[in-house]
Amino acid sequence: MQRLSALQEEIGYWTQLRQHVTDAVELESLGDDDLGPELVGEADRLEAELNQAEFRLMLSGTHDRGNAILAIHAGAGGTDSQDWASMLLRMFLRWAEQRKHKTEILDTMEGDGAGIKSVTVSIAGLYAYGYLRSERGVHRLVRLSPFDAAHRRHTSFALVEVWPDIEKDTNVTVDPKDLQIDTFRASSAGGQHMQKNDTAVRITHIPTGIVVACQNERSQGQNRETALRILRARLVQIQEDQHRQQINSLKGEHVDAGWGNQIRSYVMHPYQMAKDHRSNHETGNVQAVLDGDLDPFMEAYLRTTVGTDRE
Repeated sequence: MQRLSALQEEIGYWTQLRQHVTDAVELESLGDDDLGPELVGEADRLEAELNQAEFRLMLSGTHDRGNAILAIHAGAGGTDSQDWASMLLRMFLRWAEQRKHKTEILDTMEGDGAGIKSVTVSIAGLYAYGYLRSERGVHRLVRLSPFDAAHRRHTSFALVEVWPDIEKDTNVTVDPKDLQIDTFRASSAGGQHMQKNDTAVRITHIPTGIVVACQNERSQGQNRETALRILRARLVQIQEDQHRQQINSLKGEHVDAGWGNQIRSYVMHPYQMAKDHRSNHETGNVQAVLDGDLDPFMEAYLRTTVGTDRE
């Protein structure tokens, strides 16, 4: 039913676009000079829509149309990096909200005094994974630190990971014998029920060493299902990475959230600039980017990888 709904939505999109073009042609054929400004505006709108439609055709990977699971981990930089991780969370939530995607925070580890150490979020919507996969990597922030009494400039790092949110009928099989499941008391805010019972779940996939934890749900069963969902997503990602021969082992290459590994820099002092180091796309309006205006960066990167980064 989900696949049927997605196909119906896709057909509806192209049918509506065709109808708009037909209407514009019929309007032009009337030869009414008074309609000139209206036709120019409609032509500009259709051109922008067609460019967007052309770009969507590039998102033809196996999971590009589907939902995504996004994780953010604070890196080098202490409290500043934990605050930076929370800023990135807000940025992605704003981006998802603008696209009318549904979001759910699956797991959070609060920072020491400020921000977050890590967070895992489910983002559901058409092409969520296709767009968000461009955000994998280290994000670097340069600013005057609000946590430094001398108000000096600090550089902070955070690692962003993205996986396709896979349904249970995926071809990736998780053998229960390969799982080590531990329960513990949730540490995040969640009321007395969460504090008095071992509702949090940690699953270790023994063959790969992947560890997934979830504590945001109120019951142990819900946390277990969410953790398994994240585990399946990570295993699918590893399988696809193997297919492209971009990793050397099942566990994959580890990228440190520190100097030299950043995919994008957000500079707020001594000047304003956000720049992607892969596509060289940049803007001086850093605040707009932090408010969720990510599409230009995502599209610039994805256009440079067509044919080399298909999944």
